[in-house]
Amino acid sequence: MIKKLFTVDLYIKVRKNRFEAKNLSSSGSWETIQSEHPFTTERLLVGTFSAAESALTKLIKSVTPRSFFKKSPQIIIQPMELLDGGLSEVEERIFKELALGSGAFKVILHTGSELTDSEAMQLIRSASMSTGQF
Repeated sequence: MIKKLFTVDLYIKVRKNRFEAKNLSSSGSWETIQSEHPFTTERLLVGTFSAAESALTKLIKSVTPRSFFKKSPQIIIQPMELLDGGLSEVEERIFKELALGSGAFKVILHTGSELTDSEAMQLIRSASMSTGQF
């Protein structure tokens, strides 16, 4: 219950040079940001970290409502392209660090099929329970 005062649940999809985000806590609509500077390279979905982090930070601010208390995002981040052969350990780290650097206090990397809102919320709840948070 108290968790809702201080956190916001976000679902982020990563595509070539753009992010899509949805605020699951408020059942908001999808918002998209195209990076001002390309961050995708020929081999990596996120090859230029600083450009990607800047774009993701702006998007998170736009989908997170302003309130008296600063809400910390719990983020599911899902790469949607350039997944042939799965993600390497380095790529997994890139996505987690990208979300943390953009303000998240908790990051769940999802590489399976696209989630519905209820599946995404269940994934966040189960991850919170397994780590003992809130």
